[in-house]
Amino acid sequence: RRNPEQLLTQHQQINPHFWTPADPEYPQLLREIRTPPPLLYYRGEIDLQENSGQKPLVGIVGTRQPTEYGIKWTRQISTALAKNGFTVVSGMAEGIDTESHSATLKAGGRTIAVMGTGVDVIYPHKNRDLYQQILKSGIVISEYPAKTPPNRTHFPRRNRIIAGLSRAVLVMEAPLKSGALITATYANEFNRDVYALPGKIDDQPSQGCLKLISQGAGLINHELNELLIMLGAIPQIDIETETPLVKSPPIPNLAPELQQIINILAVDALSFDFIIQKTGMNAAIVSSSLLQLELMGLVTQLPGMRYQKC
Repeated sequence: RRNPEQLLTQHQQINPHFWTPADPEYPQLLREIRTPPPLLYYRGEIDLQENSGQKPLVGIVGTRQPTEYGIKWTRQISTALAKNGFTVVSGMAEGIDTESHSATLKAGGRTIAVMGTGVDVIYPHKNRDLYQQILKSGIVISEYPAKTPPNRTHFPRRNRIIAGLSRAVLVMEAPLKSGALITATYANEFNRDVYALPGKIDDQPSQGCLKLISQGAGLINHELNELLIMLGAIPQIDIETETPLVKSPPIPNLAPELQQIINILAVDALSFDFIIQKTGMNAAIVSSSLLQLELMGLVTQLPGMRYQKC
């Protein structure tokens, strides 16, 4: 049986680029949701203004089988967003996702693809060229480690990341059972703005959008300037006025290695492997230190070998 240090080393070799909620580069808006990914893997070009919440991100989602109407408006809106400095977030699935990524890139904009696979697994495979284009100027992210294949349960969970990253979510075309409605539900839960493209009342691909509009979603109409003004009015995070994290004051008579772990856990619950990585201590010392902190009532163990400050 391999020890945690060996497992961590192997994991880092396969997944060289990832963030945890304790990392300053971890997307700020995603950190604020109820279930932020404990590990967020990425490939591509990082934009720290996006991660800090200073640059506006807008999610675009919809059916995998759009009509010409849905494709037309997805392209127009993605192009307008790109030309006005918005980053477009989508899931690189067939249909609306693919159209939004492609139109954004064609307009010279930046886009983020949130995968339901590992960041090295292109799905659907027909999007391999699109994937490479995104990597050149944007970023591909996933909560699943490298080599993770497609799994139908991953995609609904992936949708919460699209909603969490975005200041607003636009649903372009969606039948009643579309996964795009899951994204809209998450967006509402996270207090994000939701907009929907209306369609004919007897068109199946528009039924989900019409339902969202009846529930209070914003209406996307032909006056795109109105949409851009509303999206631009959503407040971004101002780094200058953002309240800094307050470090925990030192606990008297605490051994240095115990205090070091307490300082790290002051930010968020962390995995055993990550504590090893962050402190530079070996597994035996970390294990012993965590046990001492638990006995002192300062730390509690969570499921999955994760630890949190009491």
